[in-house]
Amino acid sequence: MERVEGTTPNEAAAAVADGEEPPQGPPAPDDDVRTGAAGGNNLAEDEAGAGRPRRRWFRRAALALLIALLPLLTAETALYVNYQGDPAQGTHTRNRDALWLGHAWVDGRKKDADVTALARRLQGTGIRDLYVHSGPLEHDGTLPESVYPRARWFIDAVHEELPGIRVQAFLGDVLAGEGADGMVLEKPDTRAAVVRSARQILDTGYEGIHLDLEPMPSGDRDYLTLLDALRRETRSRDAQLSVAAHQIDPLPALHTVFGLFTDHPKWWSQEFFGQVARRVDQIAVMSYDTAQPLEGTYGGYVAQQTSLALEVTPPSTDLLMGLPFYWESNFDHWGHAETVPAAVRGVRLGLSRTDADRSRFGVALYIDFAATEADWRAYKEDWVR
Repeated sequence: MERVEGTTPNEAAAAVADGEEPPQGPPAPDDDVRTGAAGGNNLAEDEAGAGRPRRRWFRRAALALLIALLPLLTAETALYVNYQGDPAQGTHTRNRDALWLGHAWVDGRKKDADVTALARRLQGTGIRDLYVHSGPLEHDGTLPESVYPRARWFIDAVHEELPGIRVQAFLGDVLAGEGADGMVLEKPDTRAAVVRSARQILDTGYEGIHLDLEPMPSGDRDYLTLLDALRRETRSRDAQLSVAAHQIDPLPALHTVFGLFTDHPKWWSQEFFGQVARRVDQIAVMSYDTAQPLEGTYGGYVAQQTSLALEVTPPSTDLLMGLPFYWESNFDHWGHAETVPAAVRGVRLGLSRTDADRSRFGVALYIDFAATEADWRAYKEDWVR
């Protein structure tokens, strides 16, 4: 999620595939060469026989492609069907929404006028929490105070302009994996340093810690241990503990299959998601960057994610579904498909089908500096109303 301001593919067969004639053997001896009517018939038979391997090759290739694509087509069709229907009445904001903010709010780039403009932007919305990027954490878990020099100013300005809005410190880091440098949660000293960093930044006046460590493997016990320690710290201060969460397996054990090919996990098991949700006050699903090619399949995916998350998130924890307040066009995120209207409709459908009366529920908007007027309008018209 770090957008903070700051794949792979035999010689005769290959030749045929390229439209070339298949390799031929040595010329027949002269006494085998036939002429006349009989010879002409043999020539026609030879040409017809030469075409058969080519046709067989194409038939086999087409069949193999169909077999490979069938599961994908089936899954995409299921997601599209999941996007159909009407959301239940009342599936709108519960005034527990959140907004991710970039680092400019605490490093000196933003001024009083910017806070005033932000206050105008948030009037009449359901936003209750601001996750302002105040890190990143160092790989050893420490947090230099120099990275958030204007945090106290921002917190005070928000409280003056937006009473009732909570400001949480959005802290994150990249986890080590596949030879890359990063935080190693297996080290007790690192986890202890993260807790000290949380204590340090809460002293600045923040009303919560919002943690985003990626890519986080499903079932990571060290992560759960860290969350337990962080919650003891935040509870002692009457502060919030929230996390940015990976998506849940859309198919059973998909995270396990995916893990055979990469150390950079995308999904968590539903069980692990529930274990995390029980340890925090808020859990915000990063329900974007899904590689879905159509609005209908993306919205159906979000509906599925919403239902899966609702099933294992305790009523005492705020569940927030992420909305893509940014535009990109690449394999992971197709801008024409991952839209705010599709996401909101998916959220409402999932909520309607699973727990329409859930009170501790909302959406989280990612991220302020990339949002467009169309994003804000869709959020207000489709979700806030």
